[in-house]
Amino acid sequence: MKKILITGGAGFIGSHLCKRLLKDGNEVICLDNYFTGSKSNIIDLIDNPYFELVRHDITMPFFIEVDEIYNLACPASPIHYQFNPIKTIKTSVMGAINMLGLSKRTKAKILQASTSEVYGDPNIHPQPETYWGNVNPIGSRSCYDEGKRCAESLFVNYHKQNDVKIKIARIFNTYGPNMHPNDGRVISNFIVQALQNKPITIYGDGTQTRSFQYVDDLVEGLIRLMNTTDDIIGPVNIGNPGEFTILQLADEIIKLTNSKSQIEYLPLPEDDPIQRQPDINLANKLLGGWSPNINLEEGLIKTINYFKPII
Repeated sequence: MKKILITGGAGFIGSHLCKRLLKDGNEVICLDNYFTGSKSNIIDLIDNPYFELVRHDITMPFFIEVDEIYNLACPASPIHYQFNPIKTIKTSVMGAINMLGLSKRTKAKILQASTSEVYGDPNIHPQPETYWGNVNPIGSRSCYDEGKRCAESLFVNYHKQNDVKIKIARIFNTYGPNMHPNDGRVISNFIVQALQNKPITIYGDGTQTRSFQYVDDLVEGLIRLMNTTDDIIGPVNIGNPGEFTILQLADEIIKLTNSKSQIEYLPLPEDDPIQRQPDINLANKLLGGWSPNINLEEGLIKTINYFKPII
């Protein structure tokens, strides 16, 4: 049994990771300030004697004895991270410093949940880990993009200077149950609009592409990365290379929900990437042949069934 700290553990991805690590026989400490996370996501874990819930903001130091740390804390959807951009940067940078300091003191292995956003609006397609990215450092998305890029730098330098055992995962678009209905992400937006028979809002002409992975595939990849040998630090792309246009996604959700929704086109937001697709050859090589198992239709059905009683 390992004692594992998950920052952002009451969030969308964190809640699934909490449940999986408990199921695997570990003790889990869930840390969250509920800025975007919700106690309802982990309410069914409260009575588990090996689960502990702590309300805390990682921009402030935190002291505990643990074996592993998954640093997931940070708002991840544009509507949330742009609501308070300074807070977003502080969470990425100061949060990383505080968690790395904890890792250094306790000699705990620590995994950083980075993002495909470090690639910005990419000039290389698909994006391998060797690509440095094309990011606007002063754009509306920069609070998230540059915060995560800085966090990666902090992780690498704590590893080089202080021998901290680190892992860096670059997470591509992920979806599934426990997504917030109003988080502004494309899949949750489309599902909520379709279930309400409201217009499906597409920004731009809908030809921009994304790659969507179901949350269970991501959790499996994160755990496998954490369990690799100490010489493997990453970054490692964890995503689904299946590529779809936003218009294809909208059509699929309308079909699966039997919705009467029509498509409505709106202006493309600043710095919105035209293409996003992971190169997962490194993950496949380093993580025991890891690759996504759940296709888009199967994952969308699970997610739609989660949203139905909420909407």
